[in-house]
Amino acid sequence: MREDAREARAKQIEDAAYRVLDAKGFEGLSMLAVAKEAKASNETLYRWYGDKTGLFAALITRNTEIVRTVMEETRSDDPILELSSLGPALLTMLTSPRAVALNRAAAADKTGTLGQTLGKVGRERVFPWIIGVMDRACAAGQLAGSPGDIAETYLSLLVGDWQVRRVTGAMPPPSAGQIDARAKVALTRLTTLFQG
Repeated sequence: MREDAREARAKQIEDAAYRVLDAKGFEGLSMLAVAKEAKASNETLYRWYGDKTGLFAALITRNTEIVRTVMEETRSDDPILELSSLGPALLTMLTSPRAVALNRAAAADKTGTLGQTLGKVGRERVFPWIIGVMDRACAAGQLAGSPGDIAETYLSLLVGDWQVRRVTGAMPPPSAGQIDARAKVALTRLTTLFQG
């Protein structure tokens, strides 16, 4: 199968997995259920993803790629300007229905395997990218301090309790306007706290 055809097929399978996850939760997310929903063979799913934890990791990876794409498209000599685009993209991804479904599945998994997968494939992949932006902001004299501490503070200011509230159903999906406003406030507070 050509790479572009495989990528398109993988997206169809992963979209089907989200539909099953949404309807049945992680317990109902069997490879067979996803194969049926995607009109794919069970063998293809096992060959491509290994097992349902591998499929779960692929779903997280697809979400993190949204953030990577924004970072690549908005990279500039002005890291603070980059953050003004990165913040809304990151917050949109973290509060999206798909992220909510992944976090609910991880929270319901008594073994902790899904939470570890979410941390490894999600946060542990994205956080170093954010530290890199903060490092460049420090090098440019825009911010002062430890890039790791700055990145941690930024995520706290940006996300706050929104992700938890979304996962628990205490908050509806935020609008684009709410996301943009929160991202601006987070960036303003960050530049005040870590003035270069």
